[in-house]
Amino acid sequence: MQEIAKWDPMTRWDPFKELEEMSTRLNRFFGGRKSGEGDESLTVAQWAPAVDVSETDKEYLIKAELPEIKKEDVKVTVDDGVLSITGERRQEKEEKGKKFHRIERSYGSFSRSFTLPDDADGARIAAEFKEGMLNVRLPKTEKPKTSATEVKIA
Repeated sequence: MQEIAKWDPMTRWDPFKELEEMSTRLNRFFGGRKSGEGDESLTVAQWAPAVDVSETDKEYLIKAELPEIKKEDVKVTVDDGVLSITGERRQEKEEKGKKFHRIERSYGSFSRSFTLPDDADGARIAAEFKEGMLNVRLPKTEKPKTSATEVKIA
């Protein structure tokens, strides 16, 4: 809880500190990460897998870390120039004789979306899932060669 502080007219107003405090309050209200209260009280409302996006002369490569997720629980779609990766990581069920002392990994549904660059060929997209890594390859299209054209002004 915030403490009441005596107003000091010589102290400068810090808008970034105000924004940080407001963000912390909103995160607490919506059940997100709690900051400034130590690791023990850390809670996560939702999660998204870590993703690397790289580019070569021939293609774009999106690598998503999806540990302990089955291939059947992952879906890759392209719709109207947007690539979406969705899925779900299911939480282990408690077994007799097994106690959980701490659960820090995130579970539940996730979704990541990426706007495709103009030179990506969404029709030839390929995805491979192996050992908890999803590799999505987006081949590049040949850029149409443009030539300079002089336009006459009427």
